[in-house]
Amino acid sequence: MDDLFKTIAAPSEGTYTEKRSKFLAFAFPISTVEEVKELVDAYAKKYYDARHVCYAYMLGHERLVFRANDNGEPSGTAGKPILGQINSNELTDILIIVVRYFGGVKLGTSGLIQAYKAAAAEAIAAATIIEKTVDEQITVAFEYTLMNQVMRIVKEVEPAILSQNFDNDCQMTLAIRASQMPRLRDRLAKIDGLSFL
Repeated sequence: MDDLFKTIAAPSEGTYTEKRSKFLAFAFPISTVEEVKELVDAYAKKYYDARHVCYAYMLGHERLVFRANDNGEPSGTAGKPILGQINSNELTDILIIVVRYFGGVKLGTSGLIQAYKAAAAEAIAAATIIEKTVDEQITVAFEYTLMNQVMRIVKEVEPAILSQNFDNDCQMTLAIRASQMPRLRDRLAKIDGLSFL
């Protein structure tokens, strides 16, 4: 289904050690680029003594908004392998930060790629992966006399009621899974005197 996507339920952590270099991985469910900036800044401060704080994120159910950052590691050896793990698990709305403490032994390009990939995989393995639906919203206005007809449709189609205002004129904002929206809209459109806002 196009209206389903996978993300993680809550923050998780993983660790990986390679030739005395320690990689601490942290995965977070996110929904905005601002959250990414705040978390990356917070972890850069918290682990100020670490050699590198690298990360990758993916946003949106279409999975079109993403970024990988090597934070001083050789190009493509940190952010890309982290992003690769996000992609191979088909996740979105996720940020993974990997903090590296240098152990005194150089890992080389392939060693770095493997270590960042393994650390990100550990954080994902520790997470609970959940499916979420892509929802759409609709706002309708109608006279109070139409309330029973509207509520019958709401009861049968089962959208979430986000807000409702019942005065002389009534307004409701409903949310439903994208694939169900045409059905909801068609049913509501059949009520004479109801309008879509």
